[in-house]
Amino acid sequence: MNHLLTLGITLLSGLLAHFSAVAQPTPPLNYTKTPTGFLLVLRPGDNVLLELEQLAVREKIPGASLTGLGFVHPTFGFWNKQTKTYDPKAFRDTELASLTGSIAWQDGKPALHLHGVVTDKSFAAYGGHILALEVSTGSVEITVVVHPQRLTRAVDENTGAAVLGW
Repeated sequence: MNHLLTLGITLLSGLLAHFSAVAQPTPPLNYTKTPTGFLLVLRPGDNVLLELEQLAVREKIPGASLTGLGFVHPTFGFWNKQTKTYDPKAFRDTELASLTGSIAWQDGKPALHLHGVVTDKSFAAYGGHILALEVSTGSVEITVVVHPQRLTRAVDENTGAAVLGW
């Protein structure tokens, strides 16, 4: 009898654990569909580039243009034509006055090309090609306008830069 009781309790515990795990709510999406594409609202700590890449994959976006604003910790890059790489410069606690860019595809993965302008608390402005972008205080709002044709990126042999095409 003891053995049956133990077996019953074990089975019941397993079922409860299974249904508790199934019943857990999924985290809410940080974007909504709009007539022209999507609107993202990102929160402190979010990696903006990763969120955009995940959106492109999840929603099978063929290509898009985007704009945004908010509070960020950016890393900008300035193209060094001799090394064909970006010289990076990071900033903290800035306000993203303007974000603009595109979503395309390269080697089967989303390929982002983003530029932005940020200001610091003295209202000095900095900007350029965005290498990394993390949401700081507040939020970041991004409007993604989806294009019907698939956009691609390919490295231009003369410049070494990934250039947009279709």
